[in-house]
Amino acid sequence: MGDIMSILQNSYTSASLSTPSSTPYVNVDPASYQGSWDGTYSNGQTFKFSISDVNGFRAQVKYQSGSTTQYQQVLIKDNSFRIGDTKFILQGQGSAQVRNVISDPATGATTLIGGTATQET
Repeated sequence: MGDIMSILQNSYTSASLSTPSSTPYVNVDPASYQGSWDGTYSNGQTFKFSISDVNGFRAQVKYQSGSTTQYQQVLIKDNSFRIGDTKFILQGQGSAQVRNVISDPATGATTLIGGTATQET
């Protein structure tokens, strides 16, 4: 029993857990986020974000990739937000980095893919 607890403890402490941000939520520039964003992941799959109703640090987001469509109200903090397993990180005017975790239902393995999104003008 001690060996199992030791393994669990070592795995838990060695896992790279990201520390939550201690910065406060602040109002963002709506023009920097609002609109349609298109991009392609490193595996060739395309994605699209439709961001609307940006007010303060809140926004309404629709995310589409393959057969997945998600709608969610998000909170923007540190130039980023999450919708499901996908993270959107604003890099600059009209450019964003997108990361998505894909789970294989057969094996349970997860893969992180990334891509760049550009804002349609």
